[in-house]
Amino acid sequence: MQYKWVALSNTTIGTLMASLDATIVLISLPAIFNGIQINPLNSFQYLIWLLFGYSICTSTLLVTFGRISDMFGRVRLYNLGFAIFTVGTILAFLTPNTGTLGALELIIFRMVQGVGGAFLFANGAAIITDAFPENERGQALGINMVSVLAGSLIGLVMGGVLAYYDWRFIFLVSVPIGIFGTIWSYLRLKEVGVINRNQKLDVWGNLAFGAGLTLLLLGVSYGLLPYGSAPMGWGNPWVIASLVGGAALLLAFPLIEAHVESPMFRIDLFKIRPFSAGNFAGFLGAMGRGGVQIVLIILLQGIWLPLHGYAYSSTPLWSGVYITPMLLGFVVMGPISGRLSDRRGARGLATAGMIITAASFLLLSALPYNFVLWEFGVILFVMGLGGGLFASPNTVSIMNSVPPENRGAASGMRATLQNVGQTASIAVFFSIVLSALSGSLPSALATAVAQAGAPNLSQTFMNIPPTSALFAAFLGENPIGTLLASPQLAQAKASLSPAVLSYLTSKTFFPNAIASAFESSLRLAYYIGAGLSIVAAAASALRGSKKVVPKEPDSSAS
Repeated sequence: MQYKWVALSNTTIGTLMASLDATIVLISLPAIFNGIQINPLNSFQYLIWLLFGYSICTSTLLVTFGRISDMFGRVRLYNLGFAIFTVGTILAFLTPNTGTLGALELIIFRMVQGVGGAFLFANGAAIITDAFPENERGQALGINMVSVLAGSLIGLVMGGVLAYYDWRFIFLVSVPIGIFGTIWSYLRLKEVGVINRNQKLDVWGNLAFGAGLTLLLLGVSYGLLPYGSAPMGWGNPWVIASLVGGAALLLAFPLIEAHVESPMFRIDLFKIRPFSAGNFAGFLGAMGRGGVQIVLIILLQGIWLPLHGYAYSSTPLWSGVYITPMLLGFVVMGPISGRLSDRRGARGLATAGMIITAASFLLLSALPYNFVLWEFGVILFVMGLGGGLFASPNTVSIMNSVPPENRGAASGMRATLQNVGQTASIAVFFSIVLSALSGSLPSALATAVAQAGAPNLSQTFMNIPPTSALFAAFLGENPIGTLLASPQLAQAKASLSPAVLSYLTSKTFFPNAIASAFESSLRLAYYIGAGLSIVAAAASALRGSKKVVPKEPDSSAS
């Protein structure tokens, strides 16, 4: 087998596995918390860290690892990443304890996975760019990008299926792949790129960027949680301090980079128009993509599936299944657009992809909450086509535009912006939905409870944070049943007639009670997603029409 195909197949497996594990937990949280015997609604801090710990760890390390790879070898550190990721996956599968200790262990093991994932993401595209000649990179990077973005969607489906049997299976499935991929990468991958060993590590830049990004993402994440009597935590002094501190460090970061001998973040690369435009468009596209995933999961698990007779315990599985048309659209279009970009360039294809994505958001906003399934599936498929049309050409444009010796750093920067965009968007879109619901959801629930024959519970439900209700639905729990099971409501629950109690805890009461309030917040999220996609399309169009390919030695692509 020619070396270029070895490089493509191994890096595709590696990035597929790393991106799959970034989302597989998202849909499997109910089974995980049941398995380690902890109530997530009373342990929001563990919920937040299991949701975001992997992505925060990966995002903060990508640029650093990309730069180190330019100094010491992309293949060497990619191989190390495969090994670290596999070790973290085995540890997560073997998590020995339960309760809070088990939750802490699992969070730590997920962060070990995140370190390995950062090495894989930072070097995958650079290794492919090194191995393939310029006229074949589009198709190769297109296949690799399909693995990255398809992995995040496959994780949603696979997580629901595997967690149905045992939560440990969501980690076990990656163990044999990780072992095989690690051995294969050490045996077959070789260094064919341009390595500059005379660079120095930028310690202060690394610290400012890593700490700033971590504080910012943590602040956004913890802002989702209730604080005092407020439904969300944006007034929490720790959240404010985290956001301000993180923003200050990130603002100081370019100043630090301008005064160090060997900056980790090559700011000068942003003078290359295809590089800067492609990265900006990729960041905005990731913001919209990550946001739509979380919004659709809330819609499916909290409203549509219960209204159509699905038990709350099965909604994580089926929400993953019903999002698969987006995956199919991406898988169909990704390799095609990569091949087309080799012939026609990236600007037209990537711009069209973001325009299609924006149109798909607007079509989703026109659907009622109790939509027709086939219409929903067609729109998601078209959205997947748009994502596939954008991702491959955009990556080719970015990687072709930089000098060969900077490909590790460029790949890390590109992957960092996409990972940060996707991670932040989950928290941001959650915030959008919760903020829109905070004024209307408590009164809607109180009115619905009173009309159901339990007026004595109206005031109690007026005080329910929207976060608790939506997280319960998101975790595959009946929110009303969860709330009524609390010790504080034991006396009030005992006063209810069996008929009223049965109606309140039925599959349809909660979705019907919140549907009108949720629908307006849902449309707002879709409009924001469409706006992000339109700006991404404009940025993509500004990349220029000519392909920019720096001169390089003929690295044996054979």
